Amino acid sequence: MADAPHTGSAESPGGTDATADLVPRLLCDARELVAVDPAPAGALWRLAESGRQLDANLVRLPPEGRIDTHVEPDLDVILYVVSGDGVVDTTQDRQSLTEGSVVWLPHGSRRSLTAGRTGLAYLTVHRRRPGLQIKSRAGS
Repeated sequence: MADAPHTGSAESPGGTDATADLVPRLLCDARELVAVDPAPAGALWRLAESGRQLDANLVRLPPEGRIDTHVEPDLDVILYVVSGDGVVDTTQDRQSLTEGSVVWLPHGSRRSLTAGRTGLAYLTVHRRRPGLQIKSRAGS
């Protein structure tokens, strides 16, 4: 697929268009990625565009695969089920996941994921974490 032509006029000091990467474009077909047989487990795709404010991952769990109980202390996460089924366990209940389910995982919440008999493929989207920064100690 060819990129759409850019018509903006902002230029960086080097003479190249500073907004060229900010053109909306199709990134992948998630259904096509998860339809590969046998479907691989793990991250099938990651958002890697420069200048982004979000992170996104397309993840595949094998049949009966599990993400152990964990807490994300800083970021809210949206999880969208692309294919398969499974459950998300929280401190209060167990929620079924099916194709098309959209789940909000608020920061600070304790949760785990378990794939069903055919596996589970899901997209996660959250705010991008700031890069690591080296800071000097006070008084050094």
